Amino acid sequence: MDKKSLIISIIALVISLGFGAYTIIANCACCKAECTETATSDVEEIEIAEGSFVYFQLDRILKEYDMANDLTSVVESKMQNVQEQLANRQKKLQKDFDAFNEKWQKGLMTQSTAQAQAEKLDKKKAELEQWANTKQNEMLEEQQVTMNQILDAIQTYVNAYNEEKGYAMIFANQASAPIITANSGLDITDEIIEGLNEEYVKNKNNKE
Repeated sequence: MDKKSLIISIIALVISLGFGAYTIIANCACCKAECTETATSDVEEIEIAEGSFVYFQLDRILKEYDMANDLTSVVESKMQNVQEQLANRQKKLQKDFDAFNEKWQKGLMTQSTAQAQAEKLDKKKAELEQWANTKQNEMLEEQQVTMNQILDAIQTYVNAYNEEKGYAMIFANQASAPIITANSGLDITDEIIEGLNEEYVKNKNNKE
């Protein structure tokens, strides 16, 4: 391999993984989204009777439910740790590449030695890419499990809540699939958030 082609092959070792920015549902992206209010008409407060159709704002619950905030904070902390590890490994590999390139440019190694070191750097790059992909998949899986836990807790609570209330149907209003218009008196979001957080605190205290 001549000097020019070797330099070209080494340049290909520079990492551009683009792994620095995870997105969470979730980053839990929906947990961080601004609540979209349901379009409502100016109506007087109403007493919700048994058998009524009611709704809650899921985006608000994901923001204000203490369990959701605690669990997503754990995932985000792990993701930040992975990002820092990746950045450090990238810097180390870049440093190794720069040192190699400097020696090669100064003619401080033979072509056979340069070839051997280039192969080692290439192997390190492949290993780092594999590590990054593995960690990304692990984080995505943990993120999904976390969201499943949050949604299951909400579903379980709402089921128990409605055993007492006896509503005909409870809708989950969300920005991505909104209820176009509804009487604001049918919005039970505050009750659901209060009940969820009370239950979460009680369960935490029982475990301690």
